[in-house]
Amino acid sequence: MVVIYTTPSCGSCRKAKKWFKERNIPFVEKNIFSVKLTKTDLQNILSLTENGVTDIISTRSKVFMDNNIDLESLTMSQLYDFVIANPSVLRRPLIIDQQNLQVGYNEDDIRVFIPKDLRRLMICIDCKNNEECDVVFSLTDEERADILGRNA
Repeated sequence: MVVIYTTPSCGSCRKAKKWFKERNIPFVEKNIFSVKLTKTDLQNILSLTENGVTDIISTRSKVFMDNNIDLESLTMSQLYDFVIANPSVLRRPLIIDQQNLQVGYNEDDIRVFIPKDLRRLMICIDCKNNEECDVVFSLTDEERADILGRNA
């Protein structure tokens, strides 16, 4: 299941949610200001990063700069406590599933969250050069299930 960590005033968060809704890809939204992050949330997010904490922390955020934080000097426990107490230091949106993390909204990169079976359908046999097409997203759930059932 895709989880999108958002804030209400984040334009990129709204774009990401719209992208998933337009493609009927289910997701869970977690507003980091109204639902308190947990240590497990942060561990799950960090487990998907390439560069650790620096991938998800906005070092230019007001809270980060006001507290004069040195990421290198924090223990993981201190880091978790700081982020849980100050969720605004996270870059947004954070989009995760079991294998992928995307920080921010990027229309090309977000496609990694399209379920594998739907990605397979997007490569139209009739398209020249095996181009990707978004026709599959206009299908009803019943039409998709029928196609996937035949192609499985």
